[in-house]
Amino acid sequence: MVVQQHRSKGGAVTAAVVAGLIATSSGCSGGGAVAEDQQGGDPLVTVRGAADALVAAGSSKARTSMVMATGGTRVTIRGEGAYDFRKRMGQLKVLLPPDPNGVDKHRPITELLAPGALYMKNRGAGVPADKWVRIDTTTLDDGNLVTGGATDPLAAAELLRGAKEATYVGRADLAGTAVRHYRGVTDIARAARLAAPHARGALAAAAKGFSKDAVPFDAYLDDEGRLRKVRHRFDFANAGRTVAVASTTLLYAFGVPVEVRLPAGRDIYAGKIQA
Repeated sequence: MVVQQHRSKGGAVTAAVVAGLIATSSGCSGGGAVAEDQQGGDPLVTVRGAADALVAAGSSKARTSMVMATGGTRVTIRGEGAYDFRKRMGQLKVLLPPDPNGVDKHRPITELLAPGALYMKNRGAGVPADKWVRIDTTTLDDGNLVTGGATDPLAAAELLRGAKEATYVGRADLAGTAVRHYRGVTDIARAARLAAPHARGALAAAAKGFSKDAVPFDAYLDDEGRLRKVRHRFDFANAGRTVAVASTTLLYAFGVPVEVRLPAGRDIYAGKIQA
């Protein structure tokens, strides 16, 4: 498994851009309005609406990166795939890091993301190669924000609904796309209360499982209010150790066709997964 499995516990909003400048008879250029236009309106309103903007966009390709650090050890897990924000389903190919001796013995893990569930193939010792493992994300201490080695892209946006602090950092260029950079802190418990119904169960589990509800973030949104990149920094306890996790999600190619087929019941492994 990517990390030790936790024990079981159980709008389209676009940036508010100022449409014009207020001119006065004295020739004032309306500098305050220009400043607001550059930052895209109220930062909290903007980042809190990221999930709704993604649903309005429909779909996108995605790249993920998760860096875990504990006791001087640093591990990076990468993923790539696509997500349908309206159907709330996605597929990622997750690459585990090489063994400490430098030999890469891990096969890529295929992950299917769905409301309340994570399906994984090529995961877990003792699981037949043709079988999938299904995990109820509402029973995980972290709500699958970190367990799968990639944060569900829509869940990453839903987490921003709980933002309690947000500031506009400035304009940036992200792979040729002009974006606005926001930095702040979100609250997992608040996000769970405000999230769309499909995301509430997993986020509520995370709110109970993490030692701290406060999660620092950096979010990058384009001029249409779509989340292009988000980086969350989590801290959680795993096997008696504190693990620092930086999870980054990059979204691009909006509107791309996405087809996700969940495995049939007969293809899901029902046996015990070896540690």
